[in-house]
Formats: sequence, C-alpha cells, structure tokens
Amino acid sequence: MKLLMLGGTEFVGRAITEDALSRGWDVTVFHRGHHAPPPGTSALHGDRTAPGGLEALAEGEWDLVVDTWGGAPTAVRDSARLLAGRVGRYVYISSRSVYSYPAPAGLAEDGPLVEGSPDAEATAYAEDKRGGELAALDAFGDRALLLRAGLILGPYENVGRLPWWLNRIARGGPFLAPGRPDLPLQYIDVRDLARFSLDAAEAGLGGAYNTISPVGHTTMGGLLAACAAATGSDAEPRWTDAAVLEKAGVEPWVELPVWVPEGEMHDFMFGGDVTKALTAGLVCRPVEETAADTWTWLQTLGGVAPHRADRPMKGISAEREAELLGL
Repeated sequence: MKLLMLGGTEFVGRAITEDALSRGWDVTVFHRGHHAPPPGTSALHGDRTAPGGLEALAEGEWDLVVDTWGGAPTAVRDSARLLAGRVGRYVYISSRSVYSYPAPAGLAEDGPLVEGSPDAEATAYAEDKRGGELAALDAFGDRALLLRAGLILGPYENVGRLPWWLNRIARGGPFLAPGRPDLPLQYIDVRDLARFSLDAAEAGLGGAYNTISPVGHTTMGGLLAACAAATGSDAEPRWTDAAVLEKAGVEPWVELPVWVPEGEMHDFMFGGDVTKALTAGLVCRPVEETAADTWTWLQTLGGVAPHRADRPMKGISAEREAELLGL
C-alpha cells in the first residue's frame, strides 16, 4: 500500500505514519518541514495555507491519503480536488464536535450536524471540521472515510491533557481529583485510532464513523489510578464534588484536563454510540497501557511534552490547587 500522509510529524499524524510503516507500507509525508517525520518515510514539503503550497503534490499516485487538518476547510478542499484522480481513498480525521450541541448520550453517526462549507475560511473548530468532511465528500464521494474521533490520548500528545495528569500525580502528595471516581469516560488511544484508520481504509470502508472507545471504557478514577501505577506514585486523590469546584470557579477540561461534570457537556463528550466502529473492527486497549506508554514517552523528553501553540495550556496551578485543598 502507498500512503500519502498530510502532516505526519506530530501526535495523530505521527501515530498513523508509524502504524503504516510497521505494516511495510510505502509512506510519503507532506509537511511544512518544522518537524522531522519518522525514519523510513519519503518527504514532500509545502504549506497548505500558502499560495502554491500544494505544488509538491502535483504529481504522484497513492492508494490512500490521510488528512488530519483542523483549520480552514479550503485546505481540505484544495488537497482533495488535486488528488481525487490519483488517490484511491481519502481518510479525513474529523471530530465528534461536528454534532450539533447539545447532543444526547447515545448519539450515532446519523445525528444532527453543525453547518459547514468546504469553501469556508477558518471560523470555529466544529464548523471547520464539518467543512473538511464536506470537502472530502465532494471530491471523493463514497471513497471518503470520515473518522469522528473524540478525546484522543496517548504517546506524542501535544495538547497537554494526559501528560499533565501524569506529571501531577508523579509529583506526589494529595491532589485535587474532580467529581466522583466512577464518572464514566470515553476516549481513544491515538494508536488505536491510527490502526482503525488504516484497517478501515484498506477494507474499503467509506462514510462516517464515531471513532472512540465504548462508553465507560474507563472512569475518572480509573484514569487517575492508571497514572499512579504508570508513575509509581503514592499520590493521594482528594475527590471533590463538582458543585464545590464550580463554586470555586475551577474550569473543567482546562484546569482539570479530561474532566467535565455530569450534564449536557458530559453527555456530548462521553456518550457517543460507537456500535458502527466496533462492528467494523475498532479495538481499544486498556487505559493502563495508554498511561504507561505515555509516561515512558514523556521520560524520553525529560517529562516536558510538546505543546501546540493554538491550544491553551492545561492544568491547575500548584498554588491554586493547594488553596482549594486547604493545604
């Protein structure tokens, strides 16, 4: 198989590239040159946001292309149109954010969607991802595979969610644990997303798939316990009621990564129906493996994970946490 990876040097793109290489595939990585792609790939350089930025893709044929783009849909539109006659299938890594909010728990792929346009410049994340979906569909039709991922964790994470929890728990002592320990979570390990992306494309699948673990694959307590086991820490979770955190002005998802309190947002983030993907072969590894492998990767970086400049820093400050714990 010949894969053209648009991106391929960070987080999701890198995991997909490495999975393809492990299969013995011929992988070409198209990127801006800011980060080195995995060894064993061929590299083409260009900036999708610049005039003439796709010139390096003017020639060549591939069995499939994988695109993780999350900005202006016009970048997906232009890439897909350029490649439609020379690529077998187009895999677009989308997001469950494309569903209209609020979305009830149990929502499947046929749920209501936000408005989007393939011809739009960057607006908001959900609308941009929907525009990207439409761009892929316009150019590739039923040869387009739309993978609507949810929360993505694992090695190479450059958003700062799981790395923050690992580093905080490794530091030891009592720590602020939000809500209740049995609160169900739904996420996907980036390597499971990568494997399903390529398996599904190779099988000729098309259309939309919610690509995330089953509901309750782990819990908030399970995730934090996995972090403690991975780091060898005896840190003590101090479970704090969501109402107390709200009154104190603690920002869910940002100050306490991964966590959102029960209600509309929790249903939207952690309640998607994944029957279709599971039937198609999606397999999700245990949270303990995700935490342990992410910690091992972090140690190769001295504990400091890379961070995307377009995303806010995650995690509550040590001073504010101590104040809330009464320390």
